Amino acid sequence: MDFELSPKAREYQERLQEFMDGYVYPAEPVYAAWRAENDPHALPPIVEELKAEARARGLWNLFLPDISGLSNLEYATLAELTGRSPDLAPEAVNCAAPDTGNMEVLHMFGTDEQKKRWLEPLLNGEIRSAFAMTEPDVASSDATNITTSIVRDGDDYVINGRKWWITGAADERCKIFIVMGKTDPDAEPHRRQSQILVPRDTPGLTIVRHLPVFGRQDQHGHSELRFEDVRVPASNLIAQEGDGFMIAQARLGPGRIHHCMRALGMAERALELMCTRALSREAFGGPLARQGVVRQQIAESRMAIEQARLLTLKTAWLIDRHGAKGARSEIAAIKVIVPRVAHEVLDRAIQVHGGAGVSDDTPLAAMYTWVRAMRLFDGPDEVHVRTVAQQELRRHGG
Repeated sequence: MDFELSPKAREYQERLQEFMDGYVYPAEPVYAAWRAENDPHALPPIVEELKAEARARGLWNLFLPDISGLSNLEYATLAELTGRSPDLAPEAVNCAAPDTGNMEVLHMFGTDEQKKRWLEPLLNGEIRSAFAMTEPDVASSDATNITTSIVRDGDDYVINGRKWWITGAADERCKIFIVMGKTDPDAEPHRRQSQILVPRDTPGLTIVRHLPVFGRQDQHGHSELRFEDVRVPASNLIAQEGDGFMIAQARLGPGRIHHCMRALGMAERALELMCTRALSREAFGGPLARQGVVRQQIAESRMAIEQARLLTLKTAWLIDRHGAKGARSEIAAIKVIVPRVAHEVLDRAIQVHGGAGVSDDTPLAAMYTWVRAMRLFDGPDEVHVRTVAQQELRRHGG
């Protein structure tokens, strides 16, 4: 198992680091100041400026192997770098969720027409998208519970149901939703669901509200949607009826790597801030770094980050060689372990910063809420622990 980067990947890493240092980090206060004075879901102009700069530097769509030429393992190191500035860097290089997963779905399963109408503008960073699966009335961590109906009616499908926590829907640049619902309630459980494309302006689709996360509204938002007799052409169906669960699984393998490595980027930045604070803050006759309890917090953080990163890189390596099915247990494991580690590191960093840690004077509070939410979105910890247990028991004949 070799995690050594290719010369191409190292060059991307160097160029991305230069972009982060020269453009992204200096843009963070500009972004925050603009949002403080405007609609929370409006787009600060600095984002489009960063996108133009990144594209000019060839730092664009790095997540998609067929475009970038990078493996999942190689892209993982770049995802970690972008995670250090989660509000700006992923979108600046057109590698932000949920667009990445949606682009992968369209790339793998979309028709030529679907690719031309939706994938091309997404790849160009002209629009954004959302993935509508989670529902308020059922435990959506079990996708077989989904109740939204997708019913064939002649040359159309008619959609009825409710969705919530739909990331990206508050941003008016979100022009297309990939909606998961039931096309055949009587089929075997994993063939009941399908996925279909629903444009934002389709009659009957209502964006009910934008849900805050721990009282915070991020720019792209997380929204509740209502579908009332929403009618779209049958050609909007992705792949075939009954393929919804298979498509969802296909988009989650690489997506776990992206999310987890970005979270480790947040943890790395938090550890750096913790060390800087500990060395510069005086208490009880010397810097905080002299206190044994603070030293232990720093050491525990470093050790945990290294362990979590190694498992995530191993998972990316396995996906590159055996596909998501060949790394099922590891994919589930990193979705549990990485958010836990990042959450713990951020908690320690906040503690060392004292009151400053829970303010907006550092990125720690915003990152903390995000990694805590990460233990719920894309499936809660308990679901992934269950998967790991099932895979382990199978090895022993269970």
